[in-house]
Amino acid sequence: MMKFVAEINIMPQKALLDPQGKAVSSNLKNIGLESCSNVRIGKHITMEVMAMDDNEAKVLVKQACEKLLINPVMEAFEFSLVRPQ
Repeated sequence: MMKFVAEINIMPQKALLDPQGKAVSSNLKNIGLESCSNVRIGKHITMEVMAMDDNEAKVLVKQACEKLLINPVMEAFEFSLVRPQ
């Protein structure tokens, strides 16, 4: 078994409104940062996974995301795996 670290990013679906991101975008303009816009706010999760290989680790992370970590109606995810030295 090998240890992997998954870096998971969860974001609102692109088609949905992001009220929190909208509020931040508005406030950036209010503080003189007009060149910053279209803020989307999500979550970042780090998770350790024990698996036989990269493929098994990817399957486990995908299952964790789809079964527990995201709401598929409202959120999408992407992740990367690294093996700590």
